[in-house]
Amino acid sequence: PRRLMNLHNNEAGRKVLEERMKLECKCHGVSGSCTTKTCWTTLPKFREIGYVLKDKYNKAVHVEVVRASRLRQPTHLKVKQTQGYRKPMETDLVYIERSPNYCEEDAATGSVGTQGRLCNRTSPHTDGCDLMCCGRGYNTHQYTKVWQCNCKFQWCCFVKCNTCSERTEVFN
Repeated sequence: PRRLMNLHNNEAGRKVLEERMKLECKCHGVSGSCTTKTCWTTLPKFREIGYVLKDKYNKAVHVEVVRASRLRQPTHLKVKQTQGYRKPMETDLVYIERSPNYCEEDAATGSVGTQGRLCNRTSPHTDGCDLMCCGRGYNTHQYTKVWQCNCKFQWCCFVKCNTCSERTEVFN
């Protein structure tokens, strides 16, 4: 079943690329005349393809595998939960199972979720609060860490220390 899905998605990706190929030409000749013209196709910018595929990913179609009645082999994909029978469009990205929600705890998949984990408020990466907290916001906790510092041995027979403290903020 996954093989059919992967083949379909690979072909959909190729079609996106093919549709956005551009023809570029260059003229050759004396003083800018176009006695000979050379043309070729060029790939679109990587970012452009990325945006299109991300949009298709967000609109991916839920499908199920249809098996041949005699052989019980998976033969093709059909859009799930539609009246009648409809194959996905050639340019649709498809999925068979919903992706797990990694933000929430899920014992079935072994995911502990991201709730309660420490995050970096200023980071734009995966350790950043905006991404890790899945848009649900985050909590700020302030605490004071206290410890003995600047300890000195006093004659005879005891140690005298100052109390140091530091105020800290953590986010989760």
